[in-house]
Amino acid sequence: MISVLLVDDHPFIRMGFRLVLDAEDDLEVVGEAADGTTAVSMCSALRPDVVLMDVRMPGHDGIEATRDIVAAGLPCKVLILTTFDLDDYVYAGLRAGASGFLLKDTQPASLVAAIHTIAAGDAVLAPTATTRLVRQFAASPGPQTPSSHPAAHVRQALTGREQDVFSHIAAGMSNSEIAASLFLSE
Repeated sequence: MISVLLVDDHPFIRMGFRLVLDAEDDLEVVGEAADGTTAVSMCSALRPDVVLMDVRMPGHDGIEATRDIVAAGLPCKVLILTTFDLDDYVYAGLRAGASGFLLKDTQPASLVAAIHTIAAGDAVLAPTATTRLVRQFAASPGPQTPSSHPAAHVRQALTGREQDVFSHIAAGMSNSEIAASLFLSE
């Protein structure tokens, strides 16, 4: 049985989520909270497996509450649910330690699947957020190649003889060993 805490400042939204989740045999709604502060204390007391967390709430918002839950070392996995498909919320939620980000217009079956996925220790992102993240990743400079690494530029600035000395230093040789090997004075 996967226990779920519902956190949203709108009672009708919580009621709708509860109706969807109560229809599932392996999900149990163990509590509801209308703000982030209450959510954190309920997580501490109830220790739900998954928290469905709204972002925009009066007082302590969902991002702050997520950060507090994670910082407290609570075993709860947070799935952020919001009506706002904004990258700022995605990034802030993930940085705060959320395991997922979905929009409130997601289909009930997708929400249930996301809860199972997160409870199993994996992550979930709304398809629109995933598409944007992939595009942003593809447009950003990739990992450095050996020739673009800063050390490669330093090495290229050395003369051939300086590179030989550097290689011997890297091999752990002493000054006298390097001098003898390269026929140089110490």
